[in-house]
Amino acid sequence: TEEEKEKKKKKKKGGGGGGGEEVEEEEPDESMLDWWSKYFASIETMKEQLRQQEAATAEAEEKEEMEFGEGSKAQVKNKDKDKSKAPKDDKKKKQQPVPELPEKKNKQKIDELKVYNKELEAEFDNFEDWLHTFNLLRGKTGDNDDNATEEERIVGRFKGSMCVYKVPLPDDVTKEAGYDPTFGMFQGIPSNDPINVLVRVYIVRATDLHPADINGKADPYIAIKLGKTDIKDKENYISKQLNPVFGKSFDIEATFPMESMLTVAVYDWDLVGTDDLIGETKIDLENRFYSKHRATCGVSQAYSIHGYNTWRDPMKPSQILSKLCKEGKVDGPHFGPGGRVKVANRVFTGPTEIEDENGQKKPTDEHLALAVLRHWEDIPRAGCRLVPEHVETRPLLNPDKPGIEQ
Repeated sequence: TEEEKEKKKKKKKGGGGGGGEEVEEEEPDESMLDWWSKYFASIETMKEQLRQQEAATAEAEEKEEMEFGEGSKAQVKNKDKDKSKAPKDDKKKKQQPVPELPEKKNKQKIDELKVYNKELEAEFDNFEDWLHTFNLLRGKTGDNDDNATEEERIVGRFKGSMCVYKVPLPDDVTKEAGYDPTFGMFQGIPSNDPINVLVRVYIVRATDLHPADINGKADPYIAIKLGKTDIKDKENYISKQLNPVFGKSFDIEATFPMESMLTVAVYDWDLVGTDDLIGETKIDLENRFYSKHRATCGVSQAYSIHGYNTWRDPMKPSQILSKLCKEGKVDGPHFGPGGRVKVANRVFTGPTEIEDENGQKKPTDEHLALAVLRHWEDIPRAGCRLVPEHVETRPLLNPDKPGIEQ
């Protein structure tokens, strides 16, 4: 519909129009694009995936129903619900057959990031690939401690890993270890000296906040806490809004292991009295930092040196790749002619030129290195999935209302 087209233009996406000529006019202009264009394009992709999943589950359930006959009434009812969802999806798809193709063309032009509709930890096994966290609890001192929650009894956290091996070591461990089986899984583990890090927190937006005021709205603002640093962005509260778009970034310096638990909270601003906590989320930065999945700065889809998609990691793809190969005792990377790179026994291909702002082309290995990083899980033994450039969605919780998302 016309309205949707307008919206898409506003989002700077250059969405598909009706005919071929319109698409030409609406091609996204590099200078107009920014991070938000990328974000909105990615959200559309995420919604599309969810729709397809729903449709697929509905279809699978219908098939099951055919096979098992009626089943119990409750089941049939549930399935009917799903059925009613599925045709709707079909309608949506039928309504817009024309713009489908042009949109796809345009989508490739805007580089996307990965939007997770859950926490990053849920996607990567809590980043406990080798570092596990065990709470240390205070002993119970008497009857009054019997009803104390576990949270209240925590006095510290022990982080580490324990492995028990049968001697002589089985072959798979020797293979896994790759070089010195006597150390088993404990190889390439960083030293536990304190290290200084710069933590950059991007807060995009909050959705469906719990109303905190009588008018059924809230005046949310962000508060961030890490070690001794306590930031309250009180003067930038957003008035009467349950779906505020913050679009802010905060830089904090910290020292691991002393300061590793980051708390991001949303408070409700009040003119009179104290500001109420709407909800907060805690992120264990240390586990992210030490994880093999490399959860420091996500690997983006493409490498560019200017424009809305500039590479944001302090290390270039080729440096990251060399470091991973060295740490994992992997042979490579060997960059060869014709846009090929060999790592272990895998060969990857990619472009070998990059344009700078003036349109001058220069030779580069970065695209090739990035191609390997994006498929690092295919590398035998040392490979694992690397965290992509992303936005994660975290539930806000309030200690007064345990277990209920705010």
